[in-house]
Amino acid sequence: MDQVFIKNLIVRGIIGINDWERTNIQEILINIVLFTDLHAAGASDKIEDCINYRSIAKKVQSYAESANRFTVEALAADISRLCLEDQKVLKVRVRVEKPGAVRFSSSVGVEIERSRET
Repeated sequence: MDQVFIKNLIVRGIIGINDWERTNIQEILINIVLFTDLHAAGASDKIEDCINYRSIAKKVQSYAESANRFTVEALAADISRLCLEDQKVLKVRVRVEKPGAVRFSSSVGVEIERSRET
């Protein structure tokens, strides 16, 4: 299956369970892989046959900055649902990280995969 990716999308929002996390905006790092069939797009060279990764990135950024989720797990699940709204996306892999959340670690987070069937 072919892949379209959005790499290292940095958004700023509220995420976490601690009191300070509920009031301080943090950086959230998001990586997305959109699984699709690119045969038509490759043959036609027409934008309408492609996944519009710019519009998906904007939708994800807007959502993540306003969602105020407690867990990265919930935010990742929300983002996967947003991506699957595009009918060309057959499956999605979403990685959500909180840089600097754990001492002596550059980042912590989750990675999930979802498809139209699950």
